Amino acid sequence: MSFKSPADIANSACATATGKCSLRISQMLFLGFLAGAYIGFGGFLYTVVTQDLSQYVGLGLSKLVGGASFTVGLMLVIIAGGELFTGNCLIPIGALAGCVTLKEILKNWVIVYFANLIGSLFLAYLIYRTGLASDAVGSNALKIASGKMSLPFEIAFFSGILCNWLVVLAVWMAMAAEDIISKIFAIFFPIMAFVASGFEHSIANMYFMALGILLKNNEGLVSQAGLSSHSLDALSVGGFLNNIIPVTLGNIIGGVVFVALFYYLAYKDKIKA
Repeated sequence: MSFKSPADIANSACATATGKCSLRISQMLFLGFLAGAYIGFGGFLYTVVTQDLSQYVGLGLSKLVGGASFTVGLMLVIIAGGELFTGNCLIPIGALAGCVTLKEILKNWVIVYFANLIGSLFLAYLIYRTGLASDAVGSNALKIASGKMSLPFEIAFFSGILCNWLVVLAVWMAMAAEDIISKIFAIFFPIMAFVASGFEHSIANMYFMALGILLKNNEGLVSQAGLSSHSLDALSVGGFLNNIIPVTLGNIIGGVVFVALFYYLAYKDKIKA
């Protein structure tokens, strides 16, 4: 076959876990920063594409096209190289197989998550400074951010589970691919599905919500977005945490349980630690 079988992917995932946990702290920081920015690029493209598309093609197709545009973020992470916290929710398969320790995984997660945050915030600031997030694009960015920051804990949590189930499946499938084009297609469909479905991704949300906070003092954009005072109040550090905590917890469960754990249990007899 020109691609790896699921059992072979399980072995590759263990080898990948070993490699990721062996990275120097400086490597985790640099690659994590890049991954946070790459996901932000996908987020900005999504915002531009969906700013007015629904009035021409309908809401459903607008979400589909927006989801397709967002896939560029994970393509950049996997093909160009980056350390993404949500994707790294696959590496516990290495601990289950005895390739790495839980301590090594937690070290990777904490450093990469912090680096993803910095990269996301930095890109949001750059986008803000370009002035490109103005008019319809800026009002769309405000609506996206306020919607995320107003989500109840339970909805954000379960949306986070569903999101990272698909994101880590995209990483899993990309490991099966033996060439660039195959990797692109392996990434494209699961990521398009999670975005079009409206699920919640912690690293993408860091970018979306940071840009929303930066834009909230633009009265013209606020008026154009039609935000209520309650929605505007949600655009704050408190609103950021209100979303990012449950979404992060959900992302961990979605990736670790439904991909890493389940595939380990399915193929543990074929994994060579």
